[in-house]
Order: sequence, then C-alpha cells, then structure tokens
Amino acid sequence: MKNKGLIGTLIVLVVLVVGSMLYDQTKSDSHRNEKVKIGILQYVTHEALDEIERGIEDGLADAGYDKSNADITVLNAEGDQSKIQTMSKQLVNAKSDVLIGIATPAAQGLASATSDIPVVMGAISDPVGAKLVKNLGKPNSNVTGVSNQVPLKQTVELIQSITPNAKTIGVLYASSEDNSVSQVAQFKEYAKSAGINVVEYAVPSTNEITTTMSVMTGKVDAIFVPQDNTISSAFTSVVSAANAAKIPIYSCVDTMVEQGSIASVAQSQYDLGVETAKIAVKLLAGKKVSEVPVKVVNTGTPTLNLKAAKELGITIPEDVLSHATVAVEADKN
Repeated sequence: MKNKGLIGTLIVLVVLVVGSMLYDQTKSDSHRNEKVKIGILQYVTHEALDEIERGIEDGLADAGYDKSNADITVLNAEGDQSKIQTMSKQLVNAKSDVLIGIATPAAQGLASATSDIPVVMGAISDPVGAKLVKNLGKPNSNVTGVSNQVPLKQTVELIQSITPNAKTIGVLYASSEDNSVSQVAQFKEYAKSAGINVVEYAVPSTNEITTTMSVMTGKVDAIFVPQDNTISSAFTSVVSAANAAKIPIYSCVDTMVEQGSIASVAQSQYDLGVETAKIAVKLLAGKKVSEVPVKVVNTGTPTLNLKAAKELGITIPEDVLSHATVAVEADKN
C-alpha cells in the first residue's frame, strides 16, 4: 500500500511538473507571437525628416521588425505644438514598447509624456541643450538615441574654400528651435575665428521667411541655413529668393543640396534614420536605456550642387571637388 501511495504521489508530481513546463512554454510562445508596438512621432513634413523616417523603417525591417511581428504607428504633427502633445499621449496610451521622436520638438513631446517607455531620439543635434539627456555616454532617464552634431567647423572651412570673398554671412533660422539657436552660436564662433562677419536673421515661423529674405539678400554675401525644421519646410522659398539675388546658400543636410543650396558638409539623413533604428532594436531586445549611450555623428562629407554653382558663376576649387560628393551635376549646355 505504501508503494502504491508513493507511486501515486510521484505520478501527481510528474503531472504537475510537465503541466507547468507546458504552461510556461505556452506563455513563452504566446509572448513571442505578440507584436511589439513601436510609436514614431515626426515633427513636420520635409525631405530631410522624411528620409530619417524612411531610414528608421528600413532599419527596423532589416532587424526583423516588419508587419508580421511589429505594429508600427507613424504620426506627423506637421509643426503643430498642440498636436505634438496630443500625439505623444496617444502613442503612450497605446502602450508602445519603444517610442521614436524625429526632430527635437517631437522627442521633447514624447519625453514629457512618459518617464517609463524608452524614447529614442531620431537625429537630434543638441540633446543636452534641449534637456533630453544630461549625459550622452550614460543616459540617466528614459531617453537615448542619435545626436547628429552638425560639423560647423568644416562648414566654415568649406564656405571659405568655395567663396573666399564672402565676408558677411547671413544665418537664417527659427528662433523657436533650441537646436538651431545652439548651432548658430557655434557657427558664429568658428566664423569669427576665420574673420567672417555673421548676421543673424531669426524668424518665428515660415510666414516671415519671404520678408526676411528680401531684407537679408541686400546685406550679405552668402547665406547659411543650420539644421532647422522650420526653414527646411519652406526651403524652396529661400532658394528662390537667393537665386534671384545671385547669393549662394550653404546648408547642413544632403537633401537641401539637392533642393538648391550650393554646398553642405552633409550627413545622410537616411543613414541617421538607420542608426536610430539600431538603437531602438537594442532596447526592444531588452537593453536598458542606461546601457545604450547616445550615438554621436559629428562628421560629414562635402556635398556639392554644381548646377547651382554654375548658375551663380562660382567655380568650385579642384581640391574641394577631389574629396566631395556631387549631388547635382551642372547642365552640359
């Protein structure tokens, strides 16, 4: 009888153990079958940010996050601050596993909406100045990502090489964008060291760009546009006014060179998006934000618009051509 009782007890234990294993396996399989939720908030529509967003989605897909296992929601605030707040809350309330903010205002909105869900910055030029992180090497909150620090020293050197007679540079930027304000301050330092006078032209919105350009073009030898979402969204107006006045524009991103600026020490916006996706993938794999330092991209490649240079009567020096990328070829006629 004792043996029968012992055997019965063993059978019960085996059943419990096997049942527990099957239950755990079922839970594990169920968890694996759940789609991860990724929320992407873009500040405004323009080519540079669109390229970042495209790079993010392609980077996620390359890492295995596609429609079969990922629910990716992309929202665009179209430059509306109230929409940033509403959309940030919407993505948080959707219980996203990771949030990605493209441009400083979008990342700030997401960071304000949650202190728990990881927030990935999509190409933010000054995350410390924007109060998104305190330490680039070891983030101490729920925010990390990619910081593309504009190579402003290289930009000043490029301006000197292509237009050595340009002694006064007008800088057009939006006063409302923290990243632009910090870039302008740094640009002025490098320009001053090079003996170049810089005049600031800050606008509160795109509505003032045309008027500001009409004033600026009569007072400067060249124009510099930092990485600025407000100016980027109306860049065709800037190019049109500058071309009419025969004044070259220098920019910070490759898409602006394609749109009409003469040159840029450019950073590929698409590649920045891919790098942003890599950060998100690390967090989705279980890494803590504090274990994922901010990826800093602070160099670029001279990128030229030979068509714009020809139309302005500017000859690009051979030493610049030899190590530059040509975004737009000159017309053959």
